[in-house]
Amino acid sequence: MTFELVLLLGVFVALVLIDAPIAVALGLASVVYILVADLAPMIVVAQRAVAGIDSFTLLAIPLFLLAGLLMVHGGLAPRIVRLCSAIVGRTTGGLAIVMVAACMLFGSLSGSGVADVVAIGTMMLPAMKARGYDEGFSASLLGTAGSLGTVIPPSIVLIVYGTATNSSIGQLFIASIIPGIMLGAGLMVVAYFISRKNGWKGGEAFSWPEFWSALRGSFLALLAPIIIVGGIRGGFFTPTEAAGIGVLYAIIVGGLIYRELTFPLIGSLLRQTTEMTGAILIVIASASIFGWILAAEEVPQIAVDAISGFTDSATIALLLMMAVVLVLGTFMESIAIILVLAPVFLPILRLYGIDPVYFGILLTINLAIGANTPPLGIDLMAACRVGGIPMSRAFGYLMPFLGVMIAVLVFLVFVPWIVTDLPHLIF
Repeated sequence: MTFELVLLLGVFVALVLIDAPIAVALGLASVVYILVADLAPMIVVAQRAVAGIDSFTLLAIPLFLLAGLLMVHGGLAPRIVRLCSAIVGRTTGGLAIVMVAACMLFGSLSGSGVADVVAIGTMMLPAMKARGYDEGFSASLLGTAGSLGTVIPPSIVLIVYGTATNSSIGQLFIASIIPGIMLGAGLMVVAYFISRKNGWKGGEAFSWPEFWSALRGSFLALLAPIIIVGGIRGGFFTPTEAAGIGVLYAIIVGGLIYRELTFPLIGSLLRQTTEMTGAILIVIASASIFGWILAAEEVPQIAVDAISGFTDSATIALLLMMAVVLVLGTFMESIAIILVLAPVFLPILRLYGIDPVYFGILLTINLAIGANTPPLGIDLMAACRVGGIPMSRAFGYLMPFLGVMIAVLVFLVFVPWIVTDLPHLIF
């Protein structure tokens, strides 16, 4: 390992430890490396940054973010919550199960874990508090369930991974459906047993009139993910075009049918989308420079030699890579991890014959776990902010939820056909 590479990693780690924004840490470490190593003229920094975000596929990110916001404020999300609540009724742990189901359904509209947490949390946390649920339990469940928005299609994280690895985003979306359902079911089971132990129940008793009324009211909201994912699979439009269709659908349903979207509100949502997109693209641009330097230093080849010299087993290699991601996920943002590690891991995947689509699903689940693991834990942090409690209140209930997510991840490592068969069958 060269002095310049040690300097690059040292500056990056130091900036992360002092809580610098991840985009600043990646960009500044790259600039220091280029100055010291005299690798190229400084104009390369701008060129690599622009090249990193010069992708038609990445246009799906602001469009899916906007579609999610429009669906929250256009009345689609509350109708999804009402349907889930009508189905569950007064079942033990009913409101907790409703929260997980609502996060899964809304995740299929927003594509963002944080958006999922904020949208569902603002509706569910007050109701759960009124029913006697512990606030720490509710926040930890909201954070882990909300992070399913990064796994279930149309996941923004999967879009970034597909762009970085040149993988089929349509196949990634299809491959993530069963793992997303497994994660949601696991969280529901854990929530049920904790709720039964504490005597926490659901809302109103189940009734068929309320169920049919809620189903009719939420039909248009449930139709959105079918249009988006089905359209991509049917070849009617690309993922980027699907995001645009999602925006148009949200405006028509929320503005013309539900009449909850106004022009001033849409303007405010456009500003929010711009701010969130800017933050994401800055990370992508900085990570593009960082990844280019890692490639110049032959870090991918070093990683291949290290793992291939350690084991001949593809399963062991997968577990080693998952362990690396799990550690990084505790203090780095998901998109930055993907863009930094993708060029390092791709040669390893080729060496062991691991399907990049399959690996992408495992990576995304791992990042969902990291999004709830301190010290960063961005989804857990958002859940606690929505609930108005310190993160320490959620720690007591966090481990069972993270445990079931890790169990699903390890299970999929050893049973890969659960992930790979569906996209191979459909495509």
